[in-house]
Amino acid sequence: MNARPTDAGAYPVLQVRGIGKRFAGTAALEGVDLCLRGGEVHALMGQNGAGKSTLIKVLTGVLAADAGALELRGEPIAPASPVQAQRLGISTVYQEVNLCPNLSVAENLFAGRFPRQRWSGLIDWRSVRRQSRELLQELNLHIDPDRLLGEYPVAVQQMVAIARALGVSAQVLVLDEPTSSLDEDEVEELFAVIRRLRERGMAILFVTHFLDQVYAICDRITVLRNGHCVGEYLASDLPHAALVAAMVGREVNMAATAQQATASTAPAQAPVLQAQGLGRRGQLAPTDLELRPGEVLGLGGLLGSGRTELARLLFGLDRAETGTLRIDGAPARLRGPADAVTLGLALCPEERKTEGIVADLSVRENIVLALQARLGLRRFLSRAAQNDIAKRLVASLGIKTAGIETPVALLSGGNQQKVVLARWLATEPKLLILDEPTRGIDIAAKQEIMAEILRLARAGMAVLFVSAETEELLRVSDRIAVMRDRRKAGELPGGCGEDAVFELIAGQ
Repeated sequence: MNARPTDAGAYPVLQVRGIGKRFAGTAALEGVDLCLRGGEVHALMGQNGAGKSTLIKVLTGVLAADAGALELRGEPIAPASPVQAQRLGISTVYQEVNLCPNLSVAENLFAGRFPRQRWSGLIDWRSVRRQSRELLQELNLHIDPDRLLGEYPVAVQQMVAIARALGVSAQVLVLDEPTSSLDEDEVEELFAVIRRLRERGMAILFVTHFLDQVYAICDRITVLRNGHCVGEYLASDLPHAALVAAMVGREVNMAATAQQATASTAPAQAPVLQAQGLGRRGQLAPTDLELRPGEVLGLGGLLGSGRTELARLLFGLDRAETGTLRIDGAPARLRGPADAVTLGLALCPEERKTEGIVADLSVRENIVLALQARLGLRRFLSRAAQNDIAKRLVASLGIKTAGIETPVALLSGGNQQKVVLARWLATEPKLLILDEPTRGIDIAAKQEIMAEILRLARAGMAVLFVSAETEELLRVSDRIAVMRDRRKAGELPGGCGEDAVFELIAGQ
């Protein structure tokens, strides 16, 4: 796959040449080039850890590059802060709107640059309101500038953030995952605004994980992988499968996927879990899923595809707004994780350090945490019972620790992950949801956890294994459900091969 050369017809607004950035000796970016042109929407694509966030931080003055140069309309620039980048004409709208919900729309639009009355130096509120209405009108946004920003939905708040960028005469607009919390109608409203800005000649950098949205709105695509620039392409010249191949680093043999199936032959047992039309506005389209005892169901897809969102709905961390859920054939309504645990579900979350371990507690305390919560304070586990449970699971999972009273924060990442797994095994769940259980751990620990998944399935437990690593999914899964753009793209048998999975991810 060869990058398409720069077209002479489009004029460069912001050029990035040979940017490098290292952290503790590790290269996050190395020799990265990027050219944003006026009147174009340019997608920045790459998997988690590809370098997208680091590059955005360099462009917007959050980080200083170790190598390379930036040019804005041919003039060298080196923004030392986001404020300075904004003054130069580079504005950013983040996934999490970084405005003040407790201030009015108008105050957010003009914070830090209020027009002043000549004779008194006080804020000219009449001018603020008039200019606010003008900025909002440019985006066809009919809202009251005097109302608190927090009273409006996230989609409107993002429009206000874009309006603020227009108010500071932005030449470059960076949109960092702007659609992650929007539903389909809100996404289309945002795209209408982006198209109007493109027609005005603005250069727009669009960072997203949603492949379909890239082709709906973007003119060009730059792909990063492992801190390097794979290439720049015209969107019209880059098929979905080729884009996925550029991101993951391997070609997809489309002819090899003729055996693709919508589902594998299900085991004979009755389902442990049945989800029908399960969804949540702005997070996940209505989704069907079924798991049976002794089965490992892999859940694959690129980052941002909806994998974690589905896991959270199944465990009650987020409340579903559509669909039904049945556990062992009986209707289940999850008001929170406590209900899920009571029904025999368990979840090892993706963020081990922030949502998994309790760093200040010992290995023993971490392991018995969920079981004690399910039993309640009136059925307190004795210290002897806690010791027995902790020692048994430390031994069976091969957790390397000086003892069960060792603070869990002192363990390696792989052993911390095993402690989180042990916590949920102590509850003897019928369904175990594992969200990226092997991320960030060494190869040996990864192999041990994969072997444990297979052992649990052989013992009759149903396992939902969520992973971005297709090779891992193929190793342990009886079936694989593939997510794309926050909806289920389809299901495949476990022995389908990587190409079949990539084809569903690419939407071919």
